[in-house]
Amino acid sequence: MTMINYKAKHFNYNADNGIAIISLKGAEQKNPLTFNSYAELRDVFRDMVYCDNIHAVILGSNEGNFCSGGSVNDIIGPLVKMSMKELLNFTRMTGDVIKAMINCKKPIIASIDGICVGAGAILAMASDIRIASTNAKTAFLFNRVGLAGCDMGACSILPRLIGQGRAAELLYTGRVMSPEEGDKWGFYNKIVSPSELLSSSMELASNIVNGPTFGNMMTKTMLAQEWSMSIEQIIEAEAQAQAICMQTGDFKRAYEAFIVKEKPKFEGN
Repeated sequence: MTMINYKAKHFNYNADNGIAIISLKGAEQKNPLTFNSYAELRDVFRDMVYCDNIHAVILGSNEGNFCSGGSVNDIIGPLVKMSMKELLNFTRMTGDVIKAMINCKKPIIASIDGICVGAGAILAMASDIRIASTNAKTAFLFNRVGLAGCDMGACSILPRLIGQGRAAELLYTGRVMSPEEGDKWGFYNKIVSPSELLSSSMELASNIVNGPTFGNMMTKTMLAQEWSMSIEQIIEAEAQAQAICMQTGDFKRAYEAFIVKEKPKFEGN
């Protein structure tokens, strides 16, 4: 399957040199999510599993903001009129976006500028790596709209990133996490100026794409699967994964390059 020329309907999408760049639409509303963009994101990340020419994804910002969460008009308004069954269908669908991101087999870099709140903060949280600008304002503000903080995996994933106490404070208060806090706590991998955000994200994505992409796929797979394993299962699973990688041409290429003191050129197989 190829996704280089994929034509997105409900968000911005372009791909080149093995890197797909996705950003949400609606800059005037700081790029909110809609029912349609949720569903298309879910489907795109599911299809990424079978795509052989995309090896990294940048989940980026649009005109100075990342995402303002669920659209008040397109999502919040209709939700208050739905039945319990309809609501559960919606919350399961939003959760499917996160599961698709985690299981898409491609490293995802969240490139965060400006507003990154609610479900937008969840998208950033579910990414593998987060680069933020000095203008980033991330908040898990579900309790501010009368909901629980346990949304789309937040009560499990966020504590693993920043610690139980810090996650609990953000989820109980809905307050903004500053760039300095996010950097200190390990939520962000790097803080850059707004003008450097895209280039820094592209540089990192290029480094990933130029590496052993089959090995990167296996790393992402193990990062997800090992959450629920015992240490014995982890060690055995990693032994099997590494043995598989040792059969790839990239492993042989790295050895041959080392022998002649050159940098290996990986081909992803």
